[in-house]
Amino acid sequence: MHYVKHLSKDEKLKKLIREHGVFELKGQKNLCLYLCYSIMSQQLSTKVAKVIKQRFIDLYGGEPTPQQVVSTPFEKLRAIGLSNAKVSYVQNVARFEMEHGMDHKKLSKMSNEDVIAYLTQIKGVGRWTTEMLLMFALGREDVFAPDDLGLQNAIIGLYDLRHRKKKIMISKIVKIAEQWSPYRTYACMYLWRWKDNPPLVTKQKPKKA
Repeated sequence: MHYVKHLSKDEKLKKLIREHGVFELKGQKNLCLYLCYSIMSQQLSTKVAKVIKQRFIDLYGGEPTPQQVVSTPFEKLRAIGLSNAKVSYVQNVARFEMEHGMDHKKLSKMSNEDVIAYLTQIKGVGRWTTEMLLMFALGREDVFAPDDLGLQNAIIGLYDLRHRKKKIMISKIVKIAEQWSPYRTYACMYLWRWKDNPPLVTKQKPKKA
């Protein structure tokens, strides 16, 4: 893959690429529903999120239009397992799609930061959610999510960062990530994979004085 040579300049990532092979970014056609599903799955296990997503689809007998989502009574969406806040947020996304639009053609003309500014106007859609959309729905190759806890922990662990102050730590993390541009999305994918499958650490007994 085209990004391998560039990311392999980083010895830590070179090892991860060797271990996990190459990744491919696949976009999503329906960005409105992608955002709705992202909101539904937040703070839930993957298993529970899948169940709720399927209930949502079953409610409409297939993937709904934004108009159908907006027209659905509040309690009907609550009944599939969504919180009050999530029902509001999902309907906010559908309403925004109807009033302003968020299709590929519209967003493809925008920079990453412009997409973030545009979509975070929606109450319930934050920067992290939009960064995930840029990566996994729009297939943008150079996105980094500095507030993602998994990425933070992976970089702290792999690069042995010692600073305790959060501001200094985030600054160091962003600086490390800058060297991966223009392929930061792929770097993130390797870091998440490493975080989910961290190497076994064998504790050594302290030597006697």
